[in-house]
Amino acid sequence: MVRLTEQQIQFYKDNGYIHLKKLIKDDELQRLSKEYDDLFRRKNQAKTESAWVGSDDTFRESDSPYTVKGIHNLQMHHAVFGKLLYNDDLLDALEDVMGTKNIVLHHTKAHYKPPEKGASYPMHQDYPYFPYEKDSMVAAFVNLDDSNPENGGLFVYPGSHKFGPLEDFGPKEGSSFHYVDQKKFPIERATPVIAEAGDVVIFSYFLVHGSTPNNSTRPRRMFLAQLADAHDRPISGERGQPGRGWVLRGVNMDRDATIANRAQD
Repeated sequence: MVRLTEQQIQFYKDNGYIHLKKLIKDDELQRLSKEYDDLFRRKNQAKTESAWVGSDDTFRESDSPYTVKGIHNLQMHHAVFGKLLYNDDLLDALEDVMGTKNIVLHHTKAHYKPPEKGASYPMHQDYPYFPYEKDSMVAAFVNLDDSNPENGGLFVYPGSHKFGPLEDFGPKEGSSFHYVDQKKFPIERATPVIAEAGDVVIFSYFLVHGSTPNNSTRPRRMFLAQLADAHDRPISGERGQPGRGWVLRGVNMDRDATIANRAQD
């Protein structure tokens, strides 16, 4: 059992994120690492581009030498990723941070930044992609490799979650993606999260965050789950996600059980 201290919970409230060391232990980490690598090897690499270039209609094709390979909803590909979502230490920490015993899945994804050519991500909030009424949404960012600025690690603006939704510069600049004003939030002034394999970073979907390119000789692999309070709701319609609403802990008292709506996600 991993319960956060009052000091850790206060740190999260003040900063919008918490870095938990070695939350994923050796045996589970090794199994995750193996199945992660196997999954990326057997999928079509040309159609898993996840850098913020182009559009999904063209599989994000671009002339850039930099790349990020990504796969969503990993629990649909191998059981080890679904099992991770029920990791008690992870759920204990999420319960303490989120302030609820009722936790549901929104989606999962993995981003693989290859050595020497891993693309960066501009500073952004997750909020514009899936705004919720009570803003309960958090990310659990699982590091499968040691990460730092050299191999494309995570950067954050501590306390930026307190600003709430910030102006979305992506559409203003003709992009298909959502990001904040890069002049106001340059990555050079952000705080790097120096992590080891097995570390987990939990952060609010209002936290301004991004990452540098991977110019090192090492990969940077991550697994991320977005989670919400079971009794929170999307502000507007959103694209369905396999497993969205899957109860990981507690109960969903609002879930519709009528036959007519049985096929809704």
